[in-house]
Amino acid sequence: MRKALMSACLTTLALSATAPVFAEPTQADIDRGKELAFSRKDGNCLACHQMDDGKLTGNIGPELADMKARFPDREMLFKRVWDETQFNPMTVMPPFGRHMILSKQEINRIIDYLYTL
Repeated sequence: MRKALMSACLTTLALSATAPVFAEPTQADIDRGKELAFSRKDGNCLACHQMDDGKLTGNIGPELADMKARFPDREMLFKRVWDETQFNPMTVMPPFGRHMILSKQEINRIIDYLYTL
């Protein structure tokens, strides 16, 4: 009994340690991500980044293009949007997740959109 319980616990631990699996986004997910990224009151990515067909884009941050090639590890891009200060303490990019500006789901929708660029 004890061996079976230990084996089940180790299996559960091993499965939880693997990278999260992301479902293929729907067009609605991508559209919502673009809406959030372009919104001047939500993501407001355009304030600092040039991207896609955005109007009045900023040039403080890097251009958001070829995102899937630049960030093949989706989780790494998520972490950077969640709190860029983990990687660059001097950044001017707001920690969108840590400061609860955007939810995890909203950040994931933005990434769905960014991966189309």
